[in-house]
Parts: sequence; C-alpha cells; structure tokens
Amino acid sequence: MSTGVIVTIIVVAIVIIVAIGLLAARGRNRNVERRREKAVEHRRAAEAHAARADRREAEIAEHQARAEREQAIAREQAAQLDEDRRAAEERRDHARRLDPDSKNDHTGQDRRRDSDGDRSKHPRR
Repeated sequence: MSTGVIVTIIVVAIVIIVAIGLLAARGRNRNVERRREKAVEHRRAAEAHAARADRREAEIAEHQARAEREQAIAREQAAQLDEDRRAAEERRDHARRLDPDSKNDHTGQDRRRDSDGDRSKHPRR
C-alpha cells in the first residue's frame, strides 16, 4: 500500500471517530437538556405545592386565631355571667335582710306576717 492510501485511511478513520464523538456528545447534550427541562417542571410543581401549602397554613392560622378570640370572648362572658349571678344573689340576700316580713327560720321557708299580723309559713319565692 502506498503512503497516500494509508494517510487517507487514517484521515477517514479520524473523521469517523470525530463524527462518532460529536454525535455521542450531541446525544448526551440532548439527554442533559431533557433532564434540565424535567427538573424545571418538577421545580415549578414543587413551588406550586409549596404556595398552596403556605396559603393553607395561613388559612389555618387565621381560623385558629379567630377560634382563640372567640374562646376568650366566651370566657369573658362566662365570667361576667358569674359576676352578675353573684351580684343578683347578694342583692336578694340583702333584700331579705332588709325586709322585716321576710326572715328565714332555717326551715327553708320565709316567715311572713299575714294581713292580721300573725306569722305564717309561706314558701320562699
């Protein structure tokens, strides 16, 4: 074989090797690009899920705060109710002590004077 043929074979072999390398590189680049695109899709989906979770968390926190405020109001109203009942009972007791016709005789009934001035037992009101 002549030197020219050998050089041509070597040049053709190098061109084929370079072409195969370029094709392989292009294939790898396509795979890398596909993976990048999938990663972007997954990131967008993750951000959407995170945004929904953040909104839901804010809604829950708002609901919880509203419930806590309502519980505080209910406790205040219950305390006021207890205070009102104590005040009413104190006033009833004070009225009983002031009323000369209404003296408790430990029987659970009030002793009241009837129209004749006699004491009779009447059920306590």
